[in-house]
Amino acid sequence: MSRVLVLNSGSSSVKYRLFDGAQTLAKGLIERIGESGGEVPDHRAALQGIMDEIDLAGLAAVGHRVVHGGADFTAPTVIDDQVVARVEALVPLAPLHNPAALTGIEVARKLLPEVPQVAVFDTAFHATIPPEGVVWAIDKSLAEQWQIRRYGFHGTSHAYVSRRTAEVLGRDPAGTNVITLHLGNGASACAVQGGRSVATSMGMSPLPGLVMGTRSGDIDPTVIFHLHRVAGLPLDEIEDSLTRHAGLLGLTGANDLRTVLERRAAGDADATLAFDVYCRRIREYVGAYLAVLGRVDAITFTAGVGENSPAVRAASLSGLEPLGIAVDPARNERREEIISPPGTRIPVCVIPTDEELEIADQSREALSLPR
Repeated sequence: MSRVLVLNSGSSSVKYRLFDGAQTLAKGLIERIGESGGEVPDHRAALQGIMDEIDLAGLAAVGHRVVHGGADFTAPTVIDDQVVARVEALVPLAPLHNPAALTGIEVARKLLPEVPQVAVFDTAFHATIPPEGVVWAIDKSLAEQWQIRRYGFHGTSHAYVSRRTAEVLGRDPAGTNVITLHLGNGASACAVQGGRSVATSMGMSPLPGLVMGTRSGDIDPTVIFHLHRVAGLPLDEIEDSLTRHAGLLGLTGANDLRTVLERRAAGDADATLAFDVYCRRIREYVGAYLAVLGRVDAITFTAGVGENSPAVRAASLSGLEPLGIAVDPARNERREEIISPPGTRIPVCVIPTDEELEIADQSREALSLPR
């Protein structure tokens, strides 16, 4: 009884993967749900189609990715009506993500009423960040009333990759300090001390931190006030701009780093500047997390960009050789697990992430099932 179905429900998509232990038995993605020309009219039809297509014999659990668990959820949680109500209460913190996850949970519970359902939260891994790393210096009563604090995201990825990095280095994860760089269309950095998150770049939402495909990353908050008061832009429009039309897209008109790299190679000035801004921001966070951790045993790149862009890996760590950090050009191009030169004080790794496997394992953990 080790089969787990992992569901990642988006507003118009459902990604699924069926595991038996660590083995993938089936996987797929249904997109454009409810849209004109889409495959299915709603999430119920999408999930019913998935369950009709795959063999669910011996299914022990369904694991759901939920983006925001607020301060309430710090571990994978077996879903019941009370849990659903608490996740619904967190919708104001994640209005773009939690409603879709709730839809997936509701439909899966109806279609598979006898199968335990588990919520695995992107934010949960960061619950170990100490108070000085989650509190911002704003009015305390406002922060408490409106749940304003750092939560962090990509937790399943940072947890999986930091543990795999220790394994690659032949070390015990409980004694290993790693800076993990999850670089995809969304991107975040994390300082992991002995298997526990102690700092991360995203905040109350997935907007701040590193430069991303369409998100700005860190900016001066005064920019928002200026655009509202002086430019006359409504707050919803500013939020949409910083979330959907900023980052690489805002700087170049393209959110795909591969396109930016092609244009950079052709001498495009906007693409060159965007690449430099992108990599400098990563380097700044690496420097900050070196200070937070004190001792760093590895720096690890993961996710679509982190795993596939030698140029980003090299440029992001360029100039850090005096700190014992370097990238070997040949190893980097071959995307070896360790891309730093032999004998370098801080190994640099490239480890593919597997968030779905982490969700499956955490779901089993919540139900005390064998992996």
